[in-house]
Amino acid sequence: MRRGILPLAQAVLVLLLVAGCAHRVDGPASMPPQSIKPPAVSAADLAFAEGETEMQRGNYERALEMFAAVWKESPGHPGVSKDFPEALSALKTRGDDAFRHGKLEEAGRHWAGVLRFASHPAEKGRHLPFTKSEIRASIDRVSSSLMEKGLIEYRKGNLDAAIALWKSILAYDPSHVEAAGSVRTATTQLENLKKIGPAK
Repeated sequence: MRRGILPLAQAVLVLLLVAGCAHRVDGPASMPPQSIKPPAVSAADLAFAEGETEMQRGNYERALEMFAAVWKESPGHPGVSKDFPEALSALKTRGDDAFRHGKLEEAGRHWAGVLRFASHPAEKGRHLPFTKSEIRASIDRVSSSLMEKGLIEYRKGNLDAAIALWKSILAYDPSHVEAAGSVRTATTQLENLKKIGPAK
């Protein structure tokens, strides 16, 4: 009787093993654990990083544009609060340097950029070493000088040179009425002279 139990037990064991293997579902090979993704960088942080890069390159006006975009997206951004006044002061200094070297149009462009950003909320509450009225006076001084140089060229009959000088004012101060009027007048005269042709 014992001999009959052993083969029967072995047969049951084999059947159980075969049945267990028959119901086993082969899944895909074990998957590697998924890597944890870092949080997405916000548009404001990307713009701030670009602004810092522009600042390091000395492109202060572009940096201010980027910082203003960050502030719009994320008012009170701590990096902008820190870097905005620094970029504004650096742009003003760049204008001062250009003026000292006789580069009037360049000085006007830099100072106009300062004036454009001087009232930005990121600058509020900070003490800057200049006022908006001082910047406006500097721009007016440069514009007056360029107007005078243009007038000298105009009187000499160098209409192209006069127009170029007056247009340089409009490049940083598009609302300059006197420059705009002078450009119109001189351009009309130049066109009329071209129609008449050279004197024989």
